[in-house]
Amino acid sequence: MISRVADHCFWFGRYLERAESTARVLTATRHLALDAELTSRQCWLPVIIVAGEEEPFTKRHGEDGADEGEVVEDYMSWQEDNSVSIRRSIAAGRENARSIREVLSAEAWQAINELHLWISSPDARETWQHDRDAFYRKVRDATLFALGAVRSTMLHDEPLDFIWLGVLLERVSQTARILDVHYHTVTQRPSYFDPIPANGGAQQVLDTAVWVALLRACSGLEPFMQRNQGRVTSKAVARFLVHEPRHPRAIRYCVHAAFVRLSQIRPPDRRDLPGGHTLERLRALDEWLATQPDDALEGEEIHHILTHCVDETAAICNGLGRELLGYTAPEQVQQ
Repeated sequence: MISRVADHCFWFGRYLERAESTARVLTATRHLALDAELTSRQCWLPVIIVAGEEEPFTKRHGEDGADEGEVVEDYMSWQEDNSVSIRRSIAAGRENARSIREVLSAEAWQAINELHLWISSPDARETWQHDRDAFYRKVRDATLFALGAVRSTMLHDEPLDFIWLGVLLERVSQTARILDVHYHTVTQRPSYFDPIPANGGAQQVLDTAVWVALLRACSGLEPFMQRNQGRVTSKAVARFLVHEPRHPRAIRYCVHAAFVRLSQIRPPDRRDLPGGHTLERLRALDEWLATQPDDALEGEEIHHILTHCVDETAAICNGLGRELLGYTAPEQVQQ
């Protein structure tokens, strides 16, 4: 398999996962803004921070831009100059799919192409204007359908391995960023926003609403409730999203599954093949996560764990680019 095809497969998976994750975050934040007694800024600024777009967003919309949920939703859904907006992610995913038509199944190509045509149509914009939840649900359903078509209709060989490796590594980064920003917003940096009056039971209800929104953003509310008998606490949510080995969006699950995928692409015993350094780095991250005690998942320690996961995932993706995907300079890596 040539590196060009592997590169497009990898980024096809990443962009599909990124579009779905953004739609989930926006849906969960809309519900949080309606259900919790939070200011608009308290709800919507984390969305921009998680996306890594705080500086460009502020340049475009000013310091008070995050005070308007409508502005944030438009920026994260439609803006062409936002490289992580839903529209840009779908367009980039479709472009990568177009470049690998020879290895994609007809069903997978049709799924991403139809999504691209829909989001480029007036109907999509009209749906966004009049039924925001339906718009995000359409994006989520269509991306899940495309990923399901990939898993159900393609040979389970190297192209699928690279696609799913991209999906899994994008999930690690997305989950870690979402959890880190929300955890510190609620428990570690109360002065980051205007103070929220604390009055016993009302404050507990507010904290629960925030953690439920976080679980929804990671598609983990029902699995979490089954695992924890409905007791929603900051430590329990952090433990679930970091350590739960059975939840497909938990960090530990995704890192281990990514290591298994890369081991299939580049077997550990084949020292004659490129990719050994990246495989070893992914193995080390997998083993490191397995050794982190539950007691570490609070306070500043969880920030260290999540930052380490984000940094290591970025380094692993860059290593894949150098060793297997044919990159010769950092600026060649897609965003």
